[in-house]
Amino acid sequence: MHLFPNRREWAEAGSNVRERLFRGHIADLRPQQPGAILAEGPQRTVWRYHRTAPARGRPVLLVPPLAAPALCFDLRRGCSVAEHMIASGRPTYLVDYGAISFGDRHLGLEHWVRDVLPEAVRSVSADAGGEPVQLVGWCLGGIMSVVMAAEHSELPIASIALVASPFDFSQVPLIAPLRPLFEMTDGAIGRVFYRTFGGAPARLVQAAYQFAGLEKYLTKPLAIVRNLDDREFLAQIEAVDRFMSNMLAYPGRTFGQLYHHILGANALAEGRMTLAGQTIDIRSVLVPLLNIAGEGDGIAPKAAVHHLGRLIPSTQLETCPGGHLGVLTGRAARHTTWAVIDAFLDRTK
Repeated sequence: MHLFPNRREWAEAGSNVRERLFRGHIADLRPQQPGAILAEGPQRTVWRYHRTAPARGRPVLLVPPLAAPALCFDLRRGCSVAEHMIASGRPTYLVDYGAISFGDRHLGLEHWVRDVLPEAVRSVSADAGGEPVQLVGWCLGGIMSVVMAAEHSELPIASIALVASPFDFSQVPLIAPLRPLFEMTDGAIGRVFYRTFGGAPARLVQAAYQFAGLEKYLTKPLAIVRNLDDREFLAQIEAVDRFMSNMLAYPGRTFGQLYHHILGANALAEGRMTLAGQTIDIRSVLVPLLNIAGEGDGIAPKAAVHHLGRLIPSTQLETCPGGHLGVLTGRAARHTTWAVIDAFLDRTK
């Protein structure tokens, strides 16, 4: 809205406020309806979406990160990666890990890299008549997909598109200042914490996301007032708030591995990941890779994301507008990030 709103702006702002007050929401938060559960296992539910357009291309498996809800790929109607893939005619699947409890504290990253994701890929490929699968992973979902591909070269994987997946954590502003403290204490502070709480509680994960975008978080009330006439802006805020309120926990063992090997030792920057005593070299990945950085991403900045290109030079590196979540599913993503992913999937099918 302008400093002195005109009649149209007042009318649109009033309409948005009334709808929020009487309907309780502005955003269309109806989920894309999966057609069926394709496969199930511990921390693994693989969904197959109904196709609404003539089929084209290879099957696409959406891979969320740990601790973030799978609705990152289905934020709201109009800003939904799943909706876009389905409308494009791509056979679309989603792997959902479900809620993480204190009883899951013994689970390490190897559980997802060696069991959950490989079984998801196999089940999707089998359902699609043996076709190789194209993976689309966000943040840690992309990292786990690459590690899986390095360890399981026999899997039917056609390509991997990553969005906001960092590989050099020395370039992450939230992490860099903590590394000297980590080295001085040999990681003792974090070790005591995650062993006591059995991992990273959901509220802590939510707080970390908010801290990464602290300026936006603090100025959100003012931004809402300034944009009361902008229905799309308000709908996106509403959808992101729902996403944030559904954050999940990290299992204790998994958080310990991330804390020591990735955040502390920054092993991924050298192309290595050690899981259950076995070192995996991600530089051995041969399938086509794409890694997209967000221009305003405070959690996974461009330098951290594009480091994958130094490890695997054939990686296609791109930069699109948006923060950590916005680059995946922001209001501009349809014409930027999704267009880049579409072109990559078409080229590697």
